[in-house]
Amino acid sequence: MTDITTSPQISAPLDCVGIGFGPSNLALAIAMREAGSRLACHFLEKRESFVWHGDMLLDGSRMQICFLKDLVSMRDPTSPFSFLNYLHVHGRFEDFINTRTFYPSRHEFNDYLRWAAGHFEAQCTYGQEVLAIEPVWDHGRVRHVRVHARDRQGRERHWLARNAVIGMGGRPCVPEAFAGLEEVSTIIHSSRYLSAVDRLGSADRVAVIGFGQSAAEIFMDLHSRGVAVDLIARASTLRPADSSSFVNEIFNTEYTDYFYGRPLEERRQLVGNFSSTNYSVVDPDLIEKIFDTFYQQQVVKAERHRLSPRHEVRAVRVGDQGRRIELNLHNLDDGSHETRSFGGVVLATGYRHAPSAAFLEPMRSCLESMVPNRDYSLPTAPVCDAGIYLQGCCEATHGLSDSLLSVLPMRASEITDALHHGIEAQAERSVAYAVG
Repeated sequence: MTDITTSPQISAPLDCVGIGFGPSNLALAIAMREAGSRLACHFLEKRESFVWHGDMLLDGSRMQICFLKDLVSMRDPTSPFSFLNYLHVHGRFEDFINTRTFYPSRHEFNDYLRWAAGHFEAQCTYGQEVLAIEPVWDHGRVRHVRVHARDRQGRERHWLARNAVIGMGGRPCVPEAFAGLEEVSTIIHSSRYLSAVDRLGSADRVAVIGFGQSAAEIFMDLHSRGVAVDLIARASTLRPADSSSFVNEIFNTEYTDYFYGRPLEERRQLVGNFSSTNYSVVDPDLIEKIFDTFYQQQVVKAERHRLSPRHEVRAVRVGDQGRRIELNLHNLDDGSHETRSFGGVVLATGYRHAPSAAFLEPMRSCLESMVPNRDYSLPTAPVCDAGIYLQGCCEATHGLSDSLLSVLPMRASEITDALHHGIEAQAERSVAYAVG
């Protein structure tokens, strides 16, 4: 534990440090500015510049949600940070209308986000990997947290703040069989796909693990590059994403209140019931393209790609200095095993949306629970005045939309309000403490 009376400060305390500067904390920065907030807030981002899923910006890939679910429009359609104003500023408003789509390319939406982030350069320090958040004790109370970070050169800095908002995005989910193989250059997670795909250029055959949207997009990309692919997953088939109108109401703002108010077991059932909107599902048009690709193989009587549903990778062997990857596959239908050899593997196995336990370990004595309150704050001990807020990792309490773009504007507004109320409450306690 750090005592504020003995530890040097590098600057005056901030009202808030935002950890990560992806869409979630970018939406927060905008909400705070548009609310006229005078809170001093600074953001720390591990990457050297703003980019949103840069390694999955595949040619031809499109958004799966309407462009109106941008950073601001659900909160304030007149905001200058809207996607429509971005189009206007860049002289593409009419041309976009003529595309007759609600779903811009992923390249364009990333450019929109970068444009919005460019308005907050002074409030973000890039190239900072946050290592830990620790409490700062002041005469028996925790009034601040200290956020430790390290840059690419190994230099460490820290920021003192009354609150921290964690919005780091998901961490790659790696199947157990591939644990410990992160350094093998020919085994890559989809989160690094475009940066690493050239390593697979000479591979005779590549395994893509997963049946979700990323797996489908990567399959078609490798197909266009002339690479033979085995598409492997535990699931029975590629399933279409359910984006029907009534089902999509679970992404409406008021649904968060409904979901949060349900008992724990009912929340779990709701997530399971609506998993087809987000997990291990594929855009229907893309499924048709993949089906046609396999059908054309039958027409020309030349098997190039292989589809392997109901198969699970049980063991992995790396040989020839990483140039050969042998996968032991278990057939979930008949229990048989087989070994296949590949020149590379792509893990399209999704993400985990939860803050690192080690990351928050120093705060353990100050946190009563890791289950967030309705305002996205973690419950703190009575001696802790500082606040910890979570963005994008509250699915179990706030619903399926929590890790998606749909709720960004309203969640940012709610956290902005909570920060203001928290600072006011801290000030009142400080006055009471001084008088007492």
